[in-house]
Amino acid sequence: MKKKIKAIVADHHRLFRTGLVAMLKHVDIIDVVGEAEDGEQAVELTRRLAPHVATLELAMPGIGGLEATRRIGNSHPATKVVMITSAWNAPYPAQSMRAGARGFVTKRGTIDDVVLAIKRAFTGRRFVSADIAEQLALQSFDDAGRSPFDRLTSRELQVTLMVVNCQRVNDISLNLRLSVKTVNSYRYRVFEKLGVSSDVELAILAVKHGMVNPLLNAADGGPLAC
Repeated sequence: MKKKIKAIVADHHRLFRTGLVAMLKHVDIIDVVGEAEDGEQAVELTRRLAPHVATLELAMPGIGGLEATRRIGNSHPATKVVMITSAWNAPYPAQSMRAGARGFVTKRGTIDDVVLAIKRAFTGRRFVSADIAEQLALQSFDDAGRSPFDRLTSRELQVTLMVVNCQRVNDISLNLRLSVKTVNSYRYRVFEKLGVSSDVELAILAVKHGMVNPLLNAADGGPLAC
């Protein structure tokens, strides 16, 4: 009998998470051992259950997928992360891989993509959806089409995501375990790099460059519902 791949699934959209878990349960080699609805829960489940693979949504509330990926990599390096997300615009894919993700699959992909990403992550290899692989390849020589958000570091991008999703500075400070002063330093550094002067302008720029879906985000309490 082949060794089962123990996996946890983290996504704040319950319907998607439930559907993905149901589909993965039909894959003989994968055993879903836990579910989480945010990054903090994903990190805690990884600590308790020691899964081989954790699938994360990048745009989860709280610490989000990027920070959860970083914490899992630092504390539980044996657990490999696969990002399964609706946030596929640049610079998310590249930043996710830099944070330590072994796979990046968009929610417009197929269950076969997800299964292949989990299998490859389990064996220490990488998998990126075909559309994302093309995007990453084009970025390497298409400087004119690059997003201004490409200028941000992983931490600056993490703070940006939390700001445009209406998280207050005090909450960001608690979630990322940073001082309020440090969080504000990141905010102002982001403002300077992107040429904006407020959280509202930052949110508008994020919508313009496809960093957030204005309709979905409004429903989730994002920048259009702050």
